[in-house]
Amino acid sequence: MKLITLLPADKYVVINKTILTEIDKKNLINLYEPIIGFGAVSLYLSLWSDLDRLELMSKDFNHHHLMSVLKSDLNTIKNAREALEAVGLMKTYYKEGDINSYVYELYSPLSAQEFFNNPILNIVLYNNVGEIEYNDLKKMYKKVNIDLKEYQEITKTLNETFEATNVPLVEARERETLALNIKSDIDFDLIISSIPKGLLNERAINKKTRELIVNLAFIYNLDTLKVTELIRASMNENGMIDKEELRKNARKYYQFNNGTLPTLIFRAQPEYLKTPIGDMSKRGRIIQVFENTTPYDFLKSKYKGSTPTPRDLKLLEYLVIDLELQPAVVNVLIDYILKKDNNKLSLKYVETIAGQWKRAGLKTAKEAMEFAEKEHKKYQKVKKDEKVKRVESKVPVWFDKKLTSEEVSEEEAKELEELLKNY
Repeated sequence: MKLITLLPADKYVVINKTILTEIDKKNLINLYEPIIGFGAVSLYLSLWSDLDRLELMSKDFNHHHLMSVLKSDLNTIKNAREALEAVGLMKTYYKEGDINSYVYELYSPLSAQEFFNNPILNIVLYNNVGEIEYNDLKKMYKKVNIDLKEYQEITKTLNETFEATNVPLVEARERETLALNIKSDIDFDLIISSIPKGLLNERAINKKTRELIVNLAFIYNLDTLKVTELIRASMNENGMIDKEELRKNARKYYQFNNGTLPTLIFRAQPEYLKTPIGDMSKRGRIIQVFENTTPYDFLKSKYKGSTPTPRDLKLLEYLVIDLELQPAVVNVLIDYILKKDNNKLSLKYVETIAGQWKRAGLKTAKEAMEFAEKEHKKYQKVKKDEKVKRVESKVPVWFDKKLTSEEVSEEEAKELEELLKNY
């Protein structure tokens, strides 16, 4: 694509392709702003304010106007525009000339229901704002249900209230939204031809289903062949695709065969749950390793760089996807159990510890490390109180230590270097 330089003198006109409401403004701020940032939302609202009184089209403006209104440079404005384009809030058209011209088309934000059912925006919002604020947002948009069992409906119908008359039809604007701007290599013709005739209903892969497939392929990095497998596993008796089953199968990566792994175990700790940078003590550096390493890479490092066994990867999938533990917490748990259980990841032991950590609501590496240390101390105290001969069990190198050079033995120093070498 040709490199286009945006200049202050470049002209633009805004065209409204939809119906924009006050609810759309609220959705922009509550749902979109945590994803695209306040700069992009401010640009959208500024372009909206440029429209005429009928909110159809603006007069010609130059980009110096936007620079003045937003108090931003052109590069910031361009980045904000591209963010709006990516999430389906606007389209941009360009015409080269002595003075370049742009057309900016505005589209409505998704409704709250559409947004929370979107497989990409929904997940990104959750990752950006965290569980507590995410749940608060869902409550804000929750549908109100009132028990009407003891009431009688007396609503009048249209023909009971008005008489029909012949009036000319008017073609009016409708509320219009855009799909997310995702470049996809999914070959739908190949998918359809790969599934035997008669098995797939010809209406199964409609526009909405195509959008879902593209979104899932983007999230889970699926190719066309893998998507075809997932579709075949998600079809009902009528030859239609069960969308919820497709989401579920994509999330679990279809029977976890052929070594394909869910993207979630390749994700590191979300930014909002990371420790502020600055603590360069050995303990601080270890926390940064837990936070900046994906569970898959962390487990792989325990295999000295080799691919972990399918059984251990299945266990990893269980921790990240089924229990929904945060990546850094999973890393701490793996390190803790391998040291405590003689370098083994036994299913029952992992499930016991992981279940306890999930119920404790651990979200960060620091919380997980402190919790593990606290539980270990309680266990040791019980053993001591019972006057049972206590054998000091092995614990991780970061366990219950200040991690100063004087306190670290040669063996521990070697283990520390092993843990920190990739950071």
